[in-house]
Amino acid sequence: MADLVHPARSLWWLFEPVHSVTYFSPEGSHAFEAAGLHGAWRGYFAGRSAPLGAVDAPPVIAAFFSFSPTLVERALPEVWTHASPERVLTARVEGSSAALARLLEHVEPEQVELAATALEQAAARLDCAGRVLAAANAALPRPADLYGRLWQAATVMREHRGDGHVAALVAAGLDGCEAVVIRCAMDVRREVLQPRRGWTDEEWEAAAARLVERGWLTAKGAVTELGRIRHQALEAATDLAAARVWENYPRSELDVLAAALKPISALCRNELPVNMLGLPGVKA
Repeated sequence: MADLVHPARSLWWLFEPVHSVTYFSPEGSHAFEAAGLHGAWRGYFAGRSAPLGAVDAPPVIAAFFSFSPTLVERALPEVWTHASPERVLTARVEGSSAALARLLEHVEPEQVELAATALEQAAARLDCAGRVLAAANAALPRPADLYGRLWQAATVMREHRGDGHVAALVAAGLDGCEAVVIRCAMDVRREVLQPRRGWTDEEWEAAAARLVERGWLTAKGAVTELGRIRHQALEAATDLAAARVWENYPRSELDVLAAALKPISALCRNELPVNMLGLPGVKA
């Protein structure tokens, strides 16, 4: 693991793509469709919120943070008329497991077992206080299938980090649209992220104007030095919020986990069509 990068970030770079295959693989899409969820957004919002139960839009708007409320409201609570949360939870594990089995066909099962077990052990040590999505996922039964275990452990870890990231964004005084605008000013293309988060042009420009007033962006939409400093600070806060679980791990164990995950993560990254989180090694 790189000494210049916080271990919490180095490991997130590795387990985030494992989690994300559920949203971008054909197997994930087919599993959601078989459950009655036709359309990418129905699968996404049902799949990610199902651990919370048949929840309405407002809690998901709050927890997912960077999505337009209008986009969330198009899916929730309507998705639960097509599939129960229990059916969706089964579908997301089935689809993710099938996708990982295909992607990791040439990875030794022992290596997958090592990565899954190590992530499960880390997930079991998480403190989920204040982290609703992480806690809901951590409470789910352990899948029987090896690839399902790997996916679920990666999911608990990424939702734990995601909950902490939302807290950092709130502490930085950003709202959902502003968070996406500053992200795009840094390293993600607007034409990729804006439609996937559902913000209108009017909402986007209003958020950009607020960031200009705060000194984060120039009038032309470029990130300022202050904006870069503030963004680096909130990313550092996200790393800090995710760091506690790794603090007592010997460096040798972290290196073993990273070594087990690297080839797995690389194969999963190849499945991602776009880079919405600034992950290294994923297409912009």
